[in-house]
Amino acid sequence: MSDVTQNQDDMIAPVPRVTIQAFCDSPDIAATIEAAADDRRMIKAHVRVQAGGAPAAVAAFAQSPTPNVVILEADRGTQDEFLENLDRLSDVCDPGTRVIVIGHVNDVLLYRELIRRGVSDYLIAPVSPVDMVRAVSSLFNEPGSTPVGRLVAVVGAKGGVGASTLAHNVAWAFSRDLQTATVVADLDIAFGTAGLDFNQDPPQGIAEAIFAPDRLDANVVDRLLSKCSDRLSLLAAPAVLDRTCDLTETAFDQLFDLLRSSVPCVVLDVPHVWNAWTRRILTGADDIVIVAAPDLASLRNAKNLADLLRAVRPNDKPPRIVLNQVGLPKRPEIAPGDFAKAVGQDLEAIISFEAQLFGTAANNGQMVAEVQPGARPAEIFTELANAIAGRAEGKQKKAGLLDPILAKFKRRKAS
Repeated sequence: MSDVTQNQDDMIAPVPRVTIQAFCDSPDIAATIEAAADDRRMIKAHVRVQAGGAPAAVAAFAQSPTPNVVILEADRGTQDEFLENLDRLSDVCDPGTRVIVIGHVNDVLLYRELIRRGVSDYLIAPVSPVDMVRAVSSLFNEPGSTPVGRLVAVVGAKGGVGASTLAHNVAWAFSRDLQTATVVADLDIAFGTAGLDFNQDPPQGIAEAIFAPDRLDANVVDRLLSKCSDRLSLLAAPAVLDRTCDLTETAFDQLFDLLRSSVPCVVLDVPHVWNAWTRRILTGADDIVIVAAPDLASLRNAKNLADLLRAVRPNDKPPRIVLNQVGLPKRPEIAPGDFAKAVGQDLEAIISFEAQLFGTAANNGQMVAEVQPGARPAEIFTELANAIAGRAEGKQKKAGLLDPILAKFKRRKAS
């Protein structure tokens, strides 16, 4: 699958909180629907898979209300029999129930008959889990509607590896270089640094959103955003210790839904903690960037994170791993090639340690590109933003992204 196709798959809108019942005739289709039910975009939906096809659906709903969506596998019997069962099903279906049919023949006449009977979609087997998610999602998201915003989660493999700095600079690249309206959400409520990095001190921020969910709506979120530039806004953390941050697993769900509906890109600065809500955020994000330093603790943690996320997100591309702070004087380091081999995937980028550049930017409340336009780290942030967005420029430049530093390590090893 190409990067562009993967990017399109990532932009499938999340399925709302609906009930779905599937009636299958073959184990392959049942397994596909069960796999789709585990997809991150279906996390709010309640899915039940049963055997028996259309006849079983008719019997089940004769005495009970129908769900929001019914998925039927058309068995390999005659089309007339299936259409008769579909007619009987329509007699017991509640108004508003959507029906998706999975068939085994590519027949235009059958398709027309299904549409005439009110079937919402017809899929031809074999289907993939992503095909199923897309079909269900399209039922609740009208064609031509505003695309759902992209959630990009940036997390450090350990504390102090520069994950927040990378998140803020990539968000800046999205807004300035890709001309994309972007929001940076600082999720480290007690110790967040996004306000400092953007030289902003808003009186309100993300705490007001998550601690008062009953008052949260699009207008409230808009008031909480601090404008950094024409296309970049900040949802800052209060960075105060007047209360603890013992959040529930779904604490950020409502906020993210509102942000996704209003801006094309939301960059999440995820703190280095491990609890139910951080796991949920990483599992549900459209793109994940793990930032690591070239040391053993980062290597272990990055591998653990990448392995977990690949396992729980089987229909998504793996998280991107960025090696940061490379070349710190007098510090023994794990070579980038060895790091990539140990974590089991290629590195997305390698960023050199440049204390003067990054220190000046942090102390001035500026981005790296503002302090030194054209600096290599600033170019890498732009390339990373391009790659996440699926832009061709990011793809073309990516081949040379690691070359200078890899060459330096090779020369060291040889000597």
